[in-house]
Amino acid sequence: MSVADITPVFPAPLVTGDRIAIVSPAGSIESKHVHAAVKVLEQQGWNPYIGDYALGKSGSYSGTGTERFHDLSHALTDPSVRAIICSRGGYGAVHLLDRLDRIPVQHDPKWIVGFSDISALHALMARKGIVSVHAPMTKDIARGADDPDNAALFSILKGEKPTHKFPSSKFDRPGLATGPLLGGNLAVIADLIGTPFDVVKPGSILFIEDIEEPIYKTERILYQLRLSGKMASLAGLMVGQFTGYRPNANYTLMEEMIADMVSPYDFPVAMNVPFGHVEHNIPLVSGAKTTLRVTVGDTNSIVTW
Repeated sequence: MSVADITPVFPAPLVTGDRIAIVSPAGSIESKHVHAAVKVLEQQGWNPYIGDYALGKSGSYSGTGTERFHDLSHALTDPSVRAIICSRGGYGAVHLLDRLDRIPVQHDPKWIVGFSDISALHALMARKGIVSVHAPMTKDIARGADDPDNAALFSILKGEKPTHKFPSSKFDRPGLATGPLLGGNLAVIADLIGTPFDVVKPGSILFIEDIEEPIYKTERILYQLRLSGKMASLAGLMVGQFTGYRPNANYTLMEEMIADMVSPYDFPVAMNVPFGHVEHNIPLVSGAKTTLRVTVGDTNSIVTW
């Protein structure tokens, strides 16, 4: 059975009074962002709480591996917790994967929300067949429910399935693709290739973004996907925002390099999609069956179903 044949499990929609855990599986965070996000979540009628070690610090991390695992494992196994929002990314979620993988979560799935390094947790959920949300975290949630991306995130948590529309790019390749939406931060998911948490699956729509990675390093990862045969097996590709890189002698834009890397294939490619380490970061339902429509000189769309 291919990944395209698997029916994903959606956690139950959030209702008034539901508990939401805010945890920090990776880097440490300024407490003001978390407390501001708590107020926004409370305004939605939910009951957020901050994990025991979510505001801690151990080197660059929010806590030791044991402390970070404590917060996340308690949230995953507490039946009163219906969603888990990661405070920030950074680096460190990969430390927890082997232990988290041993927790039986399929019988009581919860929403997991975050992006960047949290792509490792989305990979964990994809392995379990449970959808999760690649979406803004506490610093962005603190902007309030009127922010369009926060409003879209909250609607997903309440059980709605989103449709996103965005402008086409001159680097796009038109077409229509349907399959599970899998991916996240490219550096994170590349390091999971060949492990049980590999999300680059045949028949999937791969979505990728990154920050401060040189063009040649991104190209090197894409060559790995080409040489392994993984790229040829994709149903589609969504390229989000690659920020903080510099032009090199071969390419001025990251999109130029990626367009060259995917030129041997015929699957649709949407470039410059608004997600990643940018203010406009649309929430994507990782693991969900998705239709990607890419047009020429018009509006592209992502439909979750």
